[in-house]
Amino acid sequence: MARKNVFANITSPSNEVTERKATPGYATHGASRSMISSLSELRDKVAQAEQHVPGETIIELDPELLDSSFVSDRMGVDDIAYAELLEAIRERGQDSPIQVRPHPTADGRYQIVFGHRRARAAKDLGRPVRAVVKAISDADHVIAQGQENSARENLSFIERAMFAQRLVELSYDRSTIQTALSVDAPMLTRMLSVSGRVPAEIATAIGAAKSVGRDRWTEFAQHIERPATLELARTLVDDPAFPSLTSDARFELLAKAFKKAAKPAKRPSNASEWRADDSSVRAEFKGSGKSYSIALKANDAGRFGRFIAENLDRLHQEFLKATETEGK
Repeated sequence: MARKNVFANITSPSNEVTERKATPGYATHGASRSMISSLSELRDKVAQAEQHVPGETIIELDPELLDSSFVSDRMGVDDIAYAELLEAIRERGQDSPIQVRPHPTADGRYQIVFGHRRARAAKDLGRPVRAVVKAISDADHVIAQGQENSARENLSFIERAMFAQRLVELSYDRSTIQTALSVDAPMLTRMLSVSGRVPAEIATAIGAAKSVGRDRWTEFAQHIERPATLELARTLVDDPAFPSLTSDARFELLAKAFKKAAKPAKRPSNASEWRADDSSVRAEFKGSGKSYSIALKANDAGRFGRFIAENLDRLHQEFLKATETEGK
């Protein structure tokens, strides 16, 4: 039997090799179909990310279109820190964008979530401000605002405490406030124990007081609860010279005044005085409890004092007789 020529398909021009084509629908079912579908979804997500997801795009806005947050988290402006920020943005530009949301009541305007100082710097420099625009709820607004400032660690204790107090007054629950400030329940309670007792106008007049921590503010709050101390604080705050002090110095001034006012007044003495007809001798008498003292003031006070001492027995007998007479 003749052996089949295994090279025939290679050498014979009449027998061309037919290219094998994929059968239609070959990868459209089973595991392959799932894999391709997943890859397609991944490709779409990457393409979407490259185009920036709506709401996360950094855009430039006219600072005149921006309004402040509906709840303040700062107490005044640190002029030195702001001057440094302004100069940095002037030289390098705005490194990080601020966050804003479409204004809830004013069409065409935006409300700052965080980045108020950067927005102010852009306005002062006559530049647009780089911002991320996100449509978020009021609750998400305060959480984002609080967490941004907590991360930057540039708010003082009283600023954080008064921010928490404002959120309470706006009827936010404690869980939301804790999330916004990144604090636990005990710390929030301590903050509110201060902000709930220190009147807002006094705290605002003092300012951020960056170097003053929780313990000293707690002591301050305990003092200012007293009506007399609160009145003293208002008097000092209304002094025209008060705003000229630094924020830390304002706190120290009030704290020292509180401590001085809290010291018990000296008990009035039962002092009395006797003078001779010719004013040559003067005696002061002081009595408190079981003690009694006599101080003699005269040129010859020593001689007169010795005379009294030598006659104490006689004087005491006269005292006893007088006492018996009074008792009858």
